[in-house]
Amino acid sequence: MRRQAGQGKVGCAIWLVCFAVAAMVAYKMIPVKVKTAELQDFMVDQAKWAGNATNDALKKSIIAKANELGLPLDEKGVKVEKDRDRVRMEAVYTVPVEFPGYTYQWQFHQMVDRNIYIF
Repeated sequence: MRRQAGQGKVGCAIWLVCFAVAAMVAYKMIPVKVKTAELQDFMVDQAKWAGNATNDALKKSIIAKANELGLPLDEKGVKVEKDRDRVRMEAVYTVPVEFPGYTYQWQFHQMVDRNIYIF
């Protein structure tokens, strides 16, 4: 009887450790994912109304937004191509996420290919 009573405590401790690790991973990764989604939304908005903007102006606005969000994006990682009625934007960057004893390099490749609306 005594052995059976003690076995439940080890299982509970293992689940608590697993829960703590999952909570730490979520605490570190969710803010990065929210920031990258916000940059993606910004790029979509910029592409939608890019009629009078130049490629360089669009590129600078994307880099400025990434810097505002704290994302490590530079000029080498941003490509903007604009035709008469279409714009293509691409952002490639890596965000280091630090854990105790390990740094995960989370790579992002965000693309937007949209029609330009001019009113």
